[in-house]
Amino acid sequence: MQILEHVHLGVKSLAKTEAFLIAALCEYSRRGSGYAQGYGNWIHVGGADNYIALTESEVEPDPNFLRHKGLAVDDLDKVISRLEAAGHSPSDASALDSHPFRRRVYYLDGNGIHWEFVQYLSDDLPQRNDYSQ
Repeated sequence: MQILEHVHLGVKSLAKTEAFLIAALCEYSRRGSGYAQGYGNWIHVGGADNYIALTESEVEPDPNFLRHKGLAVDDLDKVISRLEAAGHSPSDASALDSHPFRRRVYYLDGNGIHWEFVQYLSDDLPQRNDYSQ
């Protein structure tokens, strides 16, 4: 099974977009936040099964700029094998095994579109949505 798990947007102000999303989608809340080296401050706003990832940019981002799309998959190794057989290499595999409850890898497609594939290793939502790792 594959589902659209999240979208990732670059924004000028995390607080402004977070407030907008929470006002519009009352079931959403801040799921996690942090700082990613080379990318900056980020937050995830959403529910238990899906979210909107936001990364703050010091420069004015294009409001139509979509950083990547996240797809949840049942078997990440099979996805990696199929993409490798089709001639695709990961653009970033640094988070492949960096968390005890999920695995993820990023690819660029032939049009330069970023895709993240994530496999959850737990059915427990607090473990799946843990950002302390």
